[in-house]
Amino acid sequence: MRHLVAVDGGGTGCRARIADPSGAVIGSGQSGPANAMTDPDRAALNVIEAAELAAGAAGLAPDALSDAKAVVGLAGVNVGDYGERLRRRLPFAESVVLWDAEIAVRGALGPHNGAVAIVGTGSVFGARDGDAVRLVGGWGFLIGDQASGARLGRALLEHTLLAHDGVGSGSALTDAVLKRFDGEAREIVSFAHSVKPSEFAAFAPQIFQAAAAGDPIALEIVGEGVAAIEASLRAVMPRDCRRICMLGGLAAPYTPFLADSLKAMLYPAQGSAVDGAMAIAVERFAGASSAARS
Repeated sequence: MRHLVAVDGGGTGCRARIADPSGAVIGSGQSGPANAMTDPDRAALNVIEAAELAAGAAGLAPDALSDAKAVVGLAGVNVGDYGERLRRRLPFAESVVLWDAEIAVRGALGPHNGAVAIVGTGSVFGARDGDAVRLVGGWGFLIGDQASGARLGRALLEHTLLAHDGVGSGSALTDAVLKRFDGEAREIVSFAHSVKPSEFAAFAPQIFQAAAAGDPIALEIVGEGVAAIEASLRAVMPRDCRRICMLGGLAAPYTPFLADSLKAMLYPAQGSAVDGAMAIAVERFAGASSAARS
């Protein structure tokens, strides 16, 4: 083995680093989206392109990758056999394909034990306890992703329809949403049946702004999200956990609403997901493991 490669790939892009066997980075590269489930062919091509660009930035020929060992963290490999199918297409001497949530947890916690909440358009929760990493959630908008922006937005539209029908209470927030759709409930239904999770999640900033102003519906929706975060963290955090990291676009908006006991354990992330992939690569392939410390 001459080099290590670390890759972090998801729906917005793919990032790769190449390093010497100690983990010292000598080149980086970026390419397009790499979700192994939604577009496996494109994901494989973009992982390879990002790695080749990293090798080029390090002054190495592309065939240097054939001697390298890689840890590749990708969205979509937590279901089915997408990870194994993609692994067989990679050019490295040896490859480990992991869920991108796992490398994000490792990057955020660094050498420490603790728990991580990743909350954006979707959501997933994880923890590290020594050499063991546990992940929960991340099952997608239809049947999972509790506390995510997509779930918050959907809840807001549901409350708006209930208020419109006189079944539930309304608020300034639901009035604003109804006005956005020209007062037509059928337009809300049409919207909800035609959009992606990211478009539901686009309501999240409005919800948090309204919650900060005391809107009762917004507070109810955010409260349900907080309850899901706290339940998920309790499910994964190691015994005597003293460190929690909040990641994702909704980490900051959610933080003021968390219980004081959890806020007291919040720490900034130690590193990125690609940092986590490189740390795992060093441990697995260079034997440079170290015991996690609290």
